[in-house]
Amino acid sequence: MTVAEKLALLKAKRLKVAEMGGKDRVQKQHEKGKLSARERIELLFDENSFRELDTFVSHRSTNFGMGQVEIESDGVITGHGLVNGRPVFAFSQDFTSMGGSLGEMHAAKICKVMDLALKSGTPVVGLNDSGGARVEEGVDALKGYGDIFFRNSRASGVIPQISAIMGPCAGGAVYSPAMTDFIFMVKKTSHMFITSPYVIKTVTGEETSFEELGGAMVHNTKSGNAHFACENDEDTIEQIRFLLEYLPDNNMERTPRVDMGDDAARLCPALDTIIPDDPRTPYDMKTIIREVVDNGEFFEVHEHFAENCIVGFSRLNNRAVGIIGNQPMVSAGCLDIDASDKISRFIRTCDAFNIPIITFVDVPGYLPGVHQEWAGIIRHGAKLLWSYSEATVPKFTVVIRKDYGGSYVAMSSKHLGADMVFAWPTAEIAVMGAKGAVEVLSGYRKEIREADDKAAKTQEKINEYEEAFNVPYIAAQRGYIDEVILPSETRQRLIDAMEVMASKSEILPAKKHGNIPQ
Repeated sequence: MTVAEKLALLKAKRLKVAEMGGKDRVQKQHEKGKLSARERIELLFDENSFRELDTFVSHRSTNFGMGQVEIESDGVITGHGLVNGRPVFAFSQDFTSMGGSLGEMHAAKICKVMDLALKSGTPVVGLNDSGGARVEEGVDALKGYGDIFFRNSRASGVIPQISAIMGPCAGGAVYSPAMTDFIFMVKKTSHMFITSPYVIKTVTGEETSFEELGGAMVHNTKSGNAHFACENDEDTIEQIRFLLEYLPDNNMERTPRVDMGDDAARLCPALDTIIPDDPRTPYDMKTIIREVVDNGEFFEVHEHFAENCIVGFSRLNNRAVGIIGNQPMVSAGCLDIDASDKISRFIRTCDAFNIPIITFVDVPGYLPGVHQEWAGIIRHGAKLLWSYSEATVPKFTVVIRKDYGGSYVAMSSKHLGADMVFAWPTAEIAVMGAKGAVEVLSGYRKEIREADDKAAKTQEKINEYEEAFNVPYIAAQRGYIDEVILPSETRQRLIDAMEVMASKSEILPAKKHGNIPQ
């Protein structure tokens, strides 16, 4: 064979692999509203930057006639390229090639790019679209899943790991995405569950659909397993590219600063009038966040889950920051099981990747109820205390309005290691709300009991307690609040605090790892 013939052979092989499962199967993928594995890769990476690896890897199974079955690229495309000019590794499962099923060599290809990503300190993105384990390969397929899970664990907190569910993801396959930092799902076309509707009906008699059981909105609203629900494949990949801009390449680096063109000295006069006079009247915490951050840009995470709290990424003076806040518009911003889990996980993600944390507080307490107690609010709430205490990145807190009892401690108080805590004049920092305090304090109860107009006396004592105790100045006298500021000064003070604390470092006790509450 001449050199020219050898070159031609390589080109022919590349063309054949590029066809994936064939035109008919690619067409069926399109008819379902889904892109092909290669189209997804092309969208994810900057133009002409993707470099494929293991293009010609093939399975070696001979069971059930597999010796005569050819699977292009063994059902998964792997490689590296640039996303927004920065290196990223990725794999994209090809549903048109034997349903994207995972076998021995399919898993080996994924493991290789994960190993390379970990060695080089580079993010890894997984585009999942697979029928699950390749039954014909038996235990070799299960071994492949285990190899991937092991690498997910080793890479956790070292490099960003992002998963997109862009088709079916069932059984053991769901655990790899669950071990990564962020999960994207596509509305209507992606599903994630341990056991299918058919198995559930057989075992329990319950009838459900794929969408009801494991659709994008189910996992974004009910289970909290997914962080983002996207409109289609294109939207999903665009959102992944955007998220990567807020993350560093690895845990030893910081996210690059981006010139947002917003004035660091800008005041926020609209914030001076945003808090209602009636403390029971809600307002939208997202309005405060967008006023403070650069250009109002806020990339919310877990938008549809535990909506009584808010987490997401933004920038302040061109630096990436993690934003956490209570949401008075939902359940008065109370903390509950889901909110505790949502905030705790986000804190640990930010801490792992050197992203400063800013917390906006308006919390009346933990949500009361038998269900919350029985479902474990104690251990879930403890995660919140643990995560704030554990985090060593710069931590800043702004108390907006209510900050009562145990939730005062939990929401990034000075006592859990917040570096600087600011309070607005509207802040109410106390053991409990005025009404509850009046009902508990024996002196108040006696005066009310002896009064002719008990309702009037009760209101008088509530007003008296609010003026004396539901204020930020007692905490400020103790040094628990570093400064009481005008709301309009919030952006300036946070930027100044972040700049001066940018070089923060802490020396922690030597230990293998802590034992986080379950």
